[in-house]
Amino acid sequence: MAGIARLSGTVKHYDWGGFEFIPSLLNVKNTDGKPFAEYWLGAHPLADCVIAFPDGRIRNLRDVFSESPADTLGAEVSSKYGGLPYLLKVLDVKDMLSIQVHPSKQAAKRDFDEENLMGVPLTSPERNYKDENHKPELLVAIGEFWLLHGFKQLIALRQTLTNTRELQFLLPILDLGYVEMYRKVMEMPQEEVNTILQPLLDRIIPLYKNDKLNKSKEDFWAARAALSFFQPGKIDRGIFSIYLFNLIKLKKGQAVFQDAGVPHAYLEGQNVEIMANSDNVLRGGLTTKHVDVHQLIKHVKCEPTDVEILNGAKHGDTLVYKTVAPDFELAAFQLNEANTTTIKGDTAEILLLIEGKVELSYEGNMIVLEKGNPSAILFPGTAATVLAIEPSLVYKATVANRQ
Repeated sequence: MAGIARLSGTVKHYDWGGFEFIPSLLNVKNTDGKPFAEYWLGAHPLADCVIAFPDGRIRNLRDVFSESPADTLGAEVSSKYGGLPYLLKVLDVKDMLSIQVHPSKQAAKRDFDEENLMGVPLTSPERNYKDENHKPELLVAIGEFWLLHGFKQLIALRQTLTNTRELQFLLPILDLGYVEMYRKVMEMPQEEVNTILQPLLDRIIPLYKNDKLNKSKEDFWAARAALSFFQPGKIDRGIFSIYLFNLIKLKKGQAVFQDAGVPHAYLEGQNVEIMANSDNVLRGGLTTKHVDVHQLIKHVKCEPTDVEILNGAKHGDTLVYKTVAPDFELAAFQLNEANTTTIKGDTAEILLLIEGKVELSYEGNMIVLEKGNPSAILFPGTAATVLAIEPSLVYKATVANRQ
């Protein structure tokens, strides 16, 4: 089923989202002042994406894949996954997201089945596992982007705890190991959390309010978290993790991969994100949503994390961000005005324009990608030409490790 078609995604209005970036991308007015947090492109059950074919037909993307998977996905991907295995998103993080971790594929299957046997409804806010899939993720920064990612190396962590007097009590526990340290802060009674963290917040919040802290310091994000997730009598224990995890600043085009078990939290900025087609999230704080400490501890990798910032591998006019995840691969095309490139698809591949304007053409059919219409899909057997009408940045999502 070779060919190209226009693709429209689904907006998620989560309360941590920004108000301008995604509306500008989609060329819509946000007259109601809603937060536009995420723009989804894929076949996830919660993504009602629509295809507009060149002949005028309008179809739901999931229906197209389910009706003729071999033609629309290619025989190999269809046989291996049974559907589109990735989900592509744009995120605009205005307020901090929850600290979270994702299960491995084997663990997700086991624990999803267990919750089913327990009779926990899929729609329940107490539900941990929404499906039986893993959820490795790759984010690429569109501009300056801040996040937490994995535990600090031992020397750096000791230094942070030593320099933060309210957290020095964790130093002897750290001697017992990362698991014991993290279990301590996640399982301690709420009253103890309040007693430990209140003096820290009393010290740093006035500095934050008077612009005396900068984003490269944990105190900045801890103060912001305390104000963002304030509940009377309940200080969010996720504030501990801000000091325990690696604080990372990404520049435009830099990427980070989050594999199963790696704790992380997005703090501020915009990114393009691709992940396995799943919604399994175990939360560890900085949230008003359900936190299951037992499940979190069971899946989190309580060990030092080597931070690897990916800059993409250059292949001609393309930057390819390779990871160990078989479900997806993301590539970026930075095109100057009048530049052309050819995109060959052997499975369903989604294009997303972030900057500029391009013409996408194949066998007499042409689609313009620009603000308001930034996305399209290529089906197997397509070799489409991309012509940049102005300087442009286009991302391509596909499936990795195909022979």
